[in-house]
Amino acid sequence: QVQLVESGGGLVQAGGSLRLSCAASRSIININVMGWYRQAPGKQRELVATIGSGGGTYYADSVKGRFAISRDNVKNMMSLQMNSLKPEDTAVYYCKAIKYSASGVEENWGQGTQVTVSS
Repeated sequence: QVQLVESGGGLVQAGGSLRLSCAASRSIININVMGWYRQAPGKQRELVATIGSGGGTYYADSVKGRFAISRDNVKNMMSLQMNSLKPEDTAVYYCKAIKYSASGVEENWGQGTQVTVSS
């Protein structure tokens, strides 16, 4: 198990930027995939971006070109740089770690951080 703690959320005006961080309780070097998800009020949790152990990234169409995901296997952290924020980006943002092993898949979530974008 790995504990994940998000930080960096807050209130920002449309067009502004925020940087979210996800700190892990232990080494993430063997974590296969780390990702950011978000959940807006009344909506299902959705995938925002992922980054693999080799550095490959994926972005949802809604954030492509505006958000950038990164991971630091030395500091055991993952970040999400969010630029050109829109009111529709308002949500609770969660980080997730996925580790594959012979015994199965281990998934861990953080507690979330609120991002509010005002128009």
